[in-house]
Amino acid sequence: MADLVEVLVGVVGRAHGIRGDVVIDVRTDEPGRRFQLGAVLRLTSGAQLVLERIRWHRGRLLASFQGYPDRTAVETLRGERLFVDVPADETPSEPEEYFDRQLLGLRALDADGRQVGEIVDVLHLPAQDCLAVETIHGRRLVPFVSALVPRVDLVAGEVQFADVSGLLEDFE
Repeated sequence: MADLVEVLVGVVGRAHGIRGDVVIDVRTDEPGRRFQLGAVLRLTSGAQLVLERIRWHRGRLLASFQGYPDRTAVETLRGERLFVDVPADETPSEPEEYFDRQLLGLRALDADGRQVGEIVDVLHLPAQDCLAVETIHGRRLVPFVSALVPRVDLVAGEVQFADVSGLLEDFE
């Protein structure tokens, strides 16, 4: 059996209506894969929730859980983080896409192939995703677009940047 990794998939938001529905702040790129009827989600405490109903409403995911039949019951879950275990070698549904966990810890190489740092975070900003690179000058952000990050090699454990020296260095 493949090794499993714990993945944050959402955070329980406010109650919606009186039937036990809550808004889920989705924290996964593939909500259709993670939020399915009968799926078991785990809370930080280790307690498990089973998805009883799911639907999209005005661009937001609404869900209800077995054992939480009404607004009062489900309000106790507000702010809880939702996790699932997934195979460590699982890949995204779309080619040329990556899960954040696949990118963390990769060596960051400059255009000439020299190591300039390590990927320590992936930020999902409104304009675009950015890779947070820990360099000798501190943490730097590089937009995660093919023009600046032309090569990602998970097997080799590295990403290679185009000429982004101005983003990675300090200037006086």
